[in-house]
Amino acid sequence: MRLVEPTHQPPSFSPADCDRLREVFQRCGFDTDGVLAALGGQAHAALSRDEPEPARRASRDAGDLGTLIRLFLLGDTEPVTEVERVFAPLGVDRAVELEVLERSGNGLRAGLDIRPHGDDEHSWWVISDVDQVQRGRNRSTRVDHVVGVGQASLSLVRATSRRPVGSVLDVGAGNGVQTLYASTHAERLTATDVSPRAVALAEATFRLNQLEVEVLRGAWFEPVSGREFDQIVCNPPFVVGPPTVDYTYRDSGLGGDAASELVVRSLPRHLSPGGTGHLLASWLHREGEDWAERVSSWLPGGVDAWFVQRDVADPALYVGTWLRDAGIDPRSPEGSRKASAWLDFFESQRVEGVGFGFVTLRRTDGEATVVCEDLRQAYDDPLGPEAAAWLDRVQWLRDHPDLLTERLRVADSVVLETISQPGDEGWSEQIRRLHRMDGPGWQHDIDELAAALIAGCRGLLPLGDLVALLAHAFDEQPQQLATGVRTMARQLVLHGMLEPATEDAA
Repeated sequence: MRLVEPTHQPPSFSPADCDRLREVFQRCGFDTDGVLAALGGQAHAALSRDEPEPARRASRDAGDLGTLIRLFLLGDTEPVTEVERVFAPLGVDRAVELEVLERSGNGLRAGLDIRPHGDDEHSWWVISDVDQVQRGRNRSTRVDHVVGVGQASLSLVRATSRRPVGSVLDVGAGNGVQTLYASTHAERLTATDVSPRAVALAEATFRLNQLEVEVLRGAWFEPVSGREFDQIVCNPPFVVGPPTVDYTYRDSGLGGDAASELVVRSLPRHLSPGGTGHLLASWLHREGEDWAERVSSWLPGGVDAWFVQRDVADPALYVGTWLRDAGIDPRSPEGSRKASAWLDFFESQRVEGVGFGFVTLRRTDGEATVVCEDLRQAYDDPLGPEAAAWLDRVQWLRDHPDLLTERLRVADSVVLETISQPGDEGWSEQIRRLHRMDGPGWQHDIDELAAALIAGCRGLLPLGDLVALLAHAFDEQPQQLATGVRTMARQLVLHGMLEPATEDAA
């Protein structure tokens, strides 16, 4: 990723500016609860679907809060006199200097996207650039556009473990939303970005929310060379394509999936012992290659890794999606030119599809565990607690290498499903399937012997004793049966379907 110099200096929010802007928002009740209360559930839901009119109507009775809703959430132009009243003590002139507001005809409208965002316990304000296409503004999106809180950002938020840690590094912080969530479980926060504009807006976001964050500018891990952190989160510019940069928030300037490879290779060296990393990534599905082997080859030694593939897009769909994301009509001359170059690149690389998903990493001194698996089915979000539990289960397996000596029990959320077909002698079972009903909803097809063995896993007897009983009942060779049971039990433990019955349960 190359350093991008701004076409003009980004806004510089002083602590006093942020104090006054916060006073404006707090006085008007411009936070997650206040906006929901002012709009009501139906209009608020419509706004989340990009249907603004119900929210516009509801905001008319919300006074000064309604003015802020129309400015920042709907993109409307408001009368100068109303905005002047609302923006005391910051003042309209200073708000315009900071790009918070911009003049439009005889009125004022939002120059930056500032909106409440939070979870069940927190409400923050996130500062980013206005989406010119969504707001219907007749101007192009700038190269160093700082994108708002989108679905990719939120998916990483949900896929990140929130266990207490000492230090967190947010690489490619953008608007700073990952750092905001990290503040709920970390003592020290560091955020980096390659873009001066992103650094400026992230600093303003942190000051506005009264968070102490070390903010550094630089590409990838250069600003923190030689340093280690307990947790690293990264939402990199993971778009796969030619080595160009149209927008810094999505394009790395590296060809193909080299950006994801760089992060996976580099991140572990900045983890403290036992430290964890969570990132979004994309990878190529190339003709004649296995995607799992491809991403596994990126890893350095001494790293536990869980690659979860959430989707695979065909090249044409992928290109069309990202063109529209940039506000480019694929039917336009510009869209046609960009699509042609993009698809030519994919063809030269023998690309059959583009995978996307989550990566969980942990620095370890033990024998590393690397698992790559598909999770394209619907599942219970968030994935973060599952990622943390997966790492726990990996460590438990490392500490207990001989599963035959362990007492295991079936997790409470696991059920056995059977599928039968009618025949001359009645129903005949064709499929037996273990199904974990929570989290990722893992499923494992098993045979009759495995079903009988797992039914006995109630935490009372070591697994080896159950194997001996099963071998006697089914007239099987104990040693041969034990070999298959070890492999199966390990997979079921990794997926949280079997769990230790002892006090050191994962």
